[in-house]
Amino acid sequence: MKLFYKSGSCSLAPHIVLKESGVAFQTEAVDLKSKQTASGADYWQINPKGYVPALMLDSGEVITEGPAISQYIADQAPQKKLAPANGTIERTRLQSWLTFIGTEMHKTFAPFFNPKATQEWKDIAMANLERRLGYVDQQLTGRSYLMGEDFTVADAYLFTVLSWAKYAKIDLSRWPAVQAFQARVAARPAVQAALKDEGLI
Repeated sequence: MKLFYKSGSCSLAPHIVLKESGVAFQTEAVDLKSKQTASGADYWQINPKGYVPALMLDSGEVITEGPAISQYIADQAPQKKLAPANGTIERTRLQSWLTFIGTEMHKTFAPFFNPKATQEWKDIAMANLERRLGYVDQQLTGRSYLMGEDFTVADAYLFTVLSWAKYAKIDLSRWPAVQAFQARVAARPAVQAALKDEGLI
């Protein structure tokens, strides 16, 4: 398997999941402006959507969208408990978290990375993020991870999205359970390894 990624972007989540899973994989960086990979390949030919992440399987098939990629990886190493079994209510709860993080948090950070974003747009996004962070803080209170005591792919995604708070000048100390979660996940050896590989530490 090969993960196509951009350092610090949402592709960090499946990168963490790959490290946690213990499955063999390679990585290749993508320049999202030129749409070229580190080896000089045309990224449009790999992922016609033009963004990361993309996971190329040994068969040559390509999977896109971070939550789908992360669940696929988790299913390759079920003993790691990175995702509950398919068909269970627990798996549905995991997918609920992945959808919430993707649609209600990930995309809400967009204006803080867009130089053309108006202040009004940023203010609306900030208000939405603060509400979402309050909800996540409530859910994390009294538990180590989103699904309980087992680290899952949803935690890798949440950790990645929350790492962008500094760019939006959001002080996570306002949400103690969220801040503790970030520190807890950051301390995991697999997370440290992924961050190091991407030059983030």
